Amino acid sequence: MKIGILGYGNLGRGIESAVRQNDDIELTAVFTRRDPSSVKTATGIPVYSTVDAMKLKDNIDVLILCGGSATDLPVQTPEYAKYFNVIDSFDTHAKIPEHFAAVDAAAKAGGKVGIISVGWDPGMFSLNRLYANAILPDGKDYTFWGKGVSQGHSDAVRRIEGVKDAKQYTIPVPEALDAVRGGTDPELTTRQKHTRECFVVAEDGADKERIEREIKTMPNYFSDYDTTVHFITEEELKANHSGIPHGGFVIRSGKTGLDGEHRHIIEYSLKLDSNPEFTSSVLIAYARAAYRLSKEGQTGCKTVFDIPPAYLCKEDGAYLRAHML
Repeated sequence: MKIGILGYGNLGRGIESAVRQNDDIELTAVFTRRDPSSVKTATGIPVYSTVDAMKLKDNIDVLILCGGSATDLPVQTPEYAKYFNVIDSFDTHAKIPEHFAAVDAAAKAGGKVGIISVGWDPGMFSLNRLYANAILPDGKDYTFWGKGVSQGHSDAVRRIEGVKDAKQYTIPVPEALDAVRGGTDPELTTRQKHTRECFVVAEDGADKERIEREIKTMPNYFSDYDTTVHFITEEELKANHSGIPHGGFVIRSGKTGLDGEHRHIIEYSLKLDSNPEFTSSVLIAYARAAYRLSKEGQTGCKTVFDIPPAYLCKEDGAYLRAHML
């Protein structure tokens, strides 16, 4: 199975790394909007301009799109789904239905398969929410993110005037997690579930009080959370906050019995050293599924809900039944 990567940032580099752990998959090309001669891949894979992608479409079984959800993927995924089987990690939850519709129309028109919103949330967390709801229909869902780096929130801080660099961590509130795990089904506000912690490198002479105020009052990002701001040096940021860890928990608290007398907790958790590398590993597994669906003659858009688990593994059904069932 031959794959291509469109976009060579953190996620694209993660895909390149993940391919080396999947011996049934070969990476054949990287496509970039930058000057291809300025992009050097870690494993020597050839780099091409995105304008040349169509010339190589017959050599690629699945194209993995590694752009951002805000502006890249809403345009790129429907466009490339006309010509390639595609996978993306679109993660703007509220806009998934309209993104699905656009990709579905394009993929069906081109006779291709597109799988969208692949990763860990949406993705693995979505599956666990579905399984838990099906098993415990009388219950409540809770999703906690972190402790981990939120790349979008970090970018928002970096855009504030006077900020040279920054990292932002999302942190679950321990008391909220304990209450959920205890089966008390608490009603939790946004502020009660997570806190945010910012490590900021300020420009020389910048007004740190103003920067802190702008962070803490920023709508849609920080105003609904208890937020702590630390001002540190560039050297401290590089030494202590250079990674991109993340993770979280999906918990379903539910009841069974004639009178709901028995309580149950289903919990799925992730602790990730590298958010983009883990997401890349999920994308690779679903690229394998897209390839198999395409070979069967299926077309249109799919999500993780539509993919049989066996299609994610390189092993056949006999192996899975003998070793994993």
